[in-house]
Amino acid sequence: MTHTEHQVVGLLLAAGGGRRLGGRPKALLTHRGRPLVEHAVQALRAAGCTRVHVVLGAAADAVQERARLDGCVPVVNQEWERGMGGSLRAGLDSLAGTGARAALVSLVDQPGVGERALARVLAAYEDESSLVSAAYEGERGHPVLLGAAHWAGVARAATGDRGARDYLKAHEAQIRLVECGDVARPHDIDTVDDLVHLE
Repeated sequence: MTHTEHQVVGLLLAAGGGRRLGGRPKALLTHRGRPLVEHAVQALRAAGCTRVHVVLGAAADAVQERARLDGCVPVVNQEWERGMGGSLRAGLDSLAGTGARAALVSLVDQPGVGERALARVLAAYEDESSLVSAAYEGERGHPVLLGAAHWAGVARAATGDRGARDYLKAHEAQIRLVECGDVARPHDIDTVDDLVHLE
């Protein structure tokens, strides 16, 4: 296990209920024959995260029954309907006492963002003050690496559907951008039309 693998935990946000998808939980959407959440976990592991915490919400029991999440730490956000902010807070809270010094945050509904983009962002980790973001043609996107020194501030700013956005905007000068546009496609699976991005 390398220095980075031990200190950075993969944090997958997979609680969404797919309201604009007719209420189909995003974690259970089928991609290449398996639930989307499995692919996202495998990408984090392939990128170098030996520990992965998965934040679940919509149909959490069904996700744990149907998806192979062996070795992951499931974190159930009971208030998932209030938006991604609560899921991010729940995920960061779950890292307390684990010895983790950073979290590599990934979204379940971005199947085009895989191992190579995750690995690039992970490779930019230095210490608990690290703040790293993937960029697509210079525009900040996901995944994002949050050093532990930032967790409290991120949690305070994460409300509704805003996740880490406000905190990152306020600390823009500290963010190291890592271009990933050549290895990833950062589209979200939000609406029925977006299902074309699944295989």
